Amino acid sequence: MVKVIFWGIAGILLLLIVWGSILYMRDMDLAYERVSGKSTIIPSPFGDIEYSEGGNLSGIPVLVIHGGGGGFDQGELIADVVLDDSFYWKAPSRFGYLGSELPANATWDAQADAYAYLLDHLEIDKVAVVAMSQGGPSALLFAVNHPERVASLTCLSCGVASSASEVQADANKKGDTLKAIFQYDFLYWTTSKLFKKQLLGIIGATDEVIAGLTPSQQEKADYFIEYMNPAAPRSAGAVFDNEAIMPGDRIVAITAPTLIIHAKDDLLQLYHNAEFAASTIPGSELISYETGGHILMIVQQAEISEAVSDHINRNFKN
Repeated sequence: MVKVIFWGIAGILLLLIVWGSILYMRDMDLAYERVSGKSTIIPSPFGDIEYSEGGNLSGIPVLVIHGGGGGFDQGELIADVVLDDSFYWKAPSRFGYLGSELPANATWDAQADAYAYLLDHLEIDKVAVVAMSQGGPSALLFAVNHPERVASLTCLSCGVASSASEVQADANKKGDTLKAIFQYDFLYWTTSKLFKKQLLGIIGATDEVIAGLTPSQQEKADYFIEYMNPAAPRSAGAVFDNEAIMPGDRIVAITAPTLIIHAKDDLLQLYHNAEFAASTIPGSELISYETGGHILMIVQQAEISEAVSDHINRNFKN
């Protein structure tokens, strides 16, 4: 009887392994197909730069800068969530993400210069910049180093400056965990399938935010997680994101009209980032929310989209 139970359990485990392997290979094929041949790659002094584009060709040009674990595909998701069809957006993959190379001795300043090179290639003089999360440092320094190219800057839950607080240490641990998970396709895929709620927590959403998601918001959150597959081609960028130094006080030099949007319960990019940016960037505007975590743009999509569109339209001058 014991042998029968043992072999029965072994058979079930084998079936689960086979089924899981088939599902994994199918999902990876779809993920790699989704990011292959859907973008443009140009050579540059910083290595290959990848980008995609969309929206209204005659609309205001917007540079959409993705967060950690992203790529041009996450930039597309951000554009879909916060921009309407009247804008003409460009979504580059940052250093070390997907088809964009990570140059030796990479810095946020070099990434900012790479944005300028991309705009030169596209023959675009000035853009509105919309950045999310760890896309913040390079976006802020783009505004510092290339002020003539930035008509306006919008920071969505962005990283700006680190601190020595205990909460910051917890947030850094979340970043380290994400960096580790992104090293291997299978590890991220397994986590995203079996521990989705916990992954949203690592990404910076509280249990209360996750529990309160509507079906539509949950669907967008699922896309946000799914679009980080495949993970391995993003691993170099994730490592760089967690090791590069934040801009800090340098943002005092920003002259572009700046809108800062952040949730007070963000567990990944802490609210002090928004407070610091608002108190340091001259004339900046802060819109804060009590709740929404690091997926604030999904939780408060309608209000944020309206605010971002208004900010871009009011401040764009050729």
